[in-house]
Amino acid sequence: MSNPFLSPSTLPYQLPPFAEIAVDHFGPAIEEGMRLQRAEIDAIVAQSEEPGFENTMEALERSGQTLTRVLRVFFNASSADSSDAIAALEEQYAPQLAAHDDAIELDARLYERVARLHARLDELDLSPEQRYLVERRHRRMTLAGAGLGEAEKARLTELNQRLSVLQTRFEKNLLADTNDLAVVVDDARELDGLTPGEISAAAQAAAERGLDGKHLITLVLPTGHPHLASLTNRDLRARIMRASRQRAARGNEHDNRDVLLEIVRLRAERAELLGFESHAAFVTADQTAKTPEAVAAMLGELAPAAARNARREQEMLEALAGHPIEAHDWAFYSEKVRKAEYDVDFGELRPYFEAERVLHHGVFAAATRVYGITFTERTDLGGYHPEVRVFEVRNDDGSELGLYLLDLYTRDSKRGGAWMNELIGKNELLDHPTVVVNNLNVPKPSPGEPTLLTYDEVNTFFHEFGHALHGLFAHVVYPSFTGTNVYRDFVEFPSQVNEMWMLWPEILDDYAMHHETGERIPAEVVERIRASDTWGEGFATSEYLAAALLDQAWHRLSAAEAAAITDVAAFEAQALAAAGLDNPAAPTRYSSPYFAHTFSGGYSAGYYSYIWSEVLDADTVEWFRENGGLTRENGDRFRRHVLGLGGAGDPLEAYRAFRGRDAEIAPLLKRRGLAA
Repeated sequence: MSNPFLSPSTLPYQLPPFAEIAVDHFGPAIEEGMRLQRAEIDAIVAQSEEPGFENTMEALERSGQTLTRVLRVFFNASSADSSDAIAALEEQYAPQLAAHDDAIELDARLYERVARLHARLDELDLSPEQRYLVERRHRRMTLAGAGLGEAEKARLTELNQRLSVLQTRFEKNLLADTNDLAVVVDDARELDGLTPGEISAAAQAAAERGLDGKHLITLVLPTGHPHLASLTNRDLRARIMRASRQRAARGNEHDNRDVLLEIVRLRAERAELLGFESHAAFVTADQTAKTPEAVAAMLGELAPAAARNARREQEMLEALAGHPIEAHDWAFYSEKVRKAEYDVDFGELRPYFEAERVLHHGVFAAATRVYGITFTERTDLGGYHPEVRVFEVRNDDGSELGLYLLDLYTRDSKRGGAWMNELIGKNELLDHPTVVVNNLNVPKPSPGEPTLLTYDEVNTFFHEFGHALHGLFAHVVYPSFTGTNVYRDFVEFPSQVNEMWMLWPEILDDYAMHHETGERIPAEVVERIRASDTWGEGFATSEYLAAALLDQAWHRLSAAEAAAITDVAAFEAQALAAAGLDNPAAPTRYSSPYFAHTFSGGYSAGYYSYIWSEVLDADTVEWFRENGGLTRENGDRFRRHVLGLGGAGDPLEAYRAFRGRDAEIAPLLKRRGLAA
């Protein structure tokens, strides 16, 4: 059988030949990719020549091309278009891939070569990127345990393999239980408050599951659901909230509680094996934060003010409702307060946010005005699913920049949330182009109906496209530094900055047009939206900080402390109470059994990074406003110093080069309504 992964794609921009790829191709290609990379590593360490940059670092960077090619497509499929067969393959190969990575990262012979290079850095004639590559590889291997004894390495490999299995199982359980708990509505009258488009999407979701004549409300990744803000039926709101909070914690085959307890225990044991007092200490050692104490100091500074603001908001909601507010009531009455106090109803804005116009006249248009890039849809190129669209991106001089894939709609085979994946990362060493994909989870309306986005979905669209721009603009020599391969607590910074264009007048006026009348969104409505910016920030900041502090609480445990935890709900309640964020009406954004970011994603002990990055983001937005806003000059500066660097340099040095100083926290406090 011809396997499309065993050689580079011949399609434009080396786009994976999705039409030729079958599930049966993944396993053989993964195995062959691992075999080839092991042979390449063996050739590097078998050399008798003195370690040099070319025969060690460049050789390392050239290794594993087949494996990278297949894994990027495979893991994209496992998150965006999974199936039982793909899930089974992921469980099968997760421990093998973990062992393969460990065989490289813990190879004493390879570590010795890298360490000898690192010791001679000042003697070698290296470019700044080459020097940084040696420094990062040496630190990465050191933190991975390359300097441990053989017995410790063997145990470390066991831990990593088991963790890979557990993390895969966590995500599989969550997807299955999320699908099972989707709320079926028999009587359409219960959907009062939803727009015709939302009702149409619920009918379409039900029809796709064979529930003709019914409506299905699928669950989103966070605890809250967008429909809670508009559904007038309190019982239905309560059903949705209950279903959301039950996910992966119902005592069935998809229960994640034992899975996450084992993950916590093994991560704590691994951290101590590597010389750290906790998993959080291990993770932050290689982030800009450096220590969990620094993270705790920042989150601890923000939490009391956020909780206080949330309680004030709750008092206003209860005064309006005339009864105590429960979690399923908050969004509904919050929107009523927003309308009463600011005359803003986010539900009424949806007709102005037609998805196609948001894409072309909002998301794309902002990038064109700020960076000069252009987008052309390539209908001759196919994605991994029929709903995926492919766009060619070019610089203002016509030169090629890369491909952008958009996967907009939710489906049962896609995990919740929104994200960006890099299918191919541009680098000079291997002469690779760039191919990035954005995934969102917008409910798909019935055929012939327009796709109308919520205010939050538009914001998410701009955010995720910021990640895509980071991937498209990064121009590096070495594959390790492509795209968004930066510190985890820096990676959200460029995407958060891109959110600013959502309400920038020149952009908003062009994309926010009523899909039926063509009327632009009224200027006075926009002003009222801006005036209401800090309304609801008490709740929003509290629910986020609760999740971030919960993530830290799990991962600051020692191995002995982790082993003593048996009750997930009790530990979570204690952690939130200690932070002062245990308000039942304002629950954590993610409860532990469905906290995918930390237990199956890449944010373990790192969920703090969103608000850590937001300090840089808020400060950068201030800079844009002070320097003329949406101009090519400003865009080129941000692209040159930040986006174009990829991971090829220290991110805080890059920020200082862009801003002229370190970031200040005052703009964040003002934005979040936390300033004194």
